Amino acid sequence: MTRLGDLERAVMDVLWDVVPGTSDGVTVREVADALDGRELAYTTVMTVLDRLAGKGMVQREREGRAWRYRPAASREAHIAQLMLDALDLGGSRDAALVRFARSVTGTEAEVLRAALGSEAGLTGPDAAGGDAGGADALTDRVDGPAGRRPAGEAAER
Repeated sequence: MTRLGDLERAVMDVLWDVVPGTSDGVTVREVADALDGRELAYTTVMTVLDRLAGKGMVQREREGRAWRYRPAASREAHIAQLMLDALDLGGSRDAALVRFARSVTGTEAEVLRAALGSEAGLTGPDAAGGDAGGADALTDRVDGPAGRRPAGEAAER
């Protein structure tokens, strides 16, 4: 997955914050207007959206002479893919995961336990040591590169 530049990230933040999943999307003008405090030309925003479409970050649909844009995946799915990509940078994935697990807060650890418990088929308070209330929000899937399972998908044994 491609990392985003500052302006690309700002545009994606607008799309993630403004466009609900069931929306038809927003126009370049609407994105430009939502980028408060940035004096960007319409063509600059149009170019950024076009590049994001080329990277697969946004979907677009023609409406008359204009395009309507919406995120291709949720913010959470994007972040999960970035985390998976970071694990692929080299070194020991296990060591990196252990280091990460030791660095999260107690609440974050409970969310991870609940997610791992639900992937293992456990449910309720017994799922990995308690219910943090975060497992219900863990429904996003990340389409990883060929040969790698999506984020959160259990490996076959």
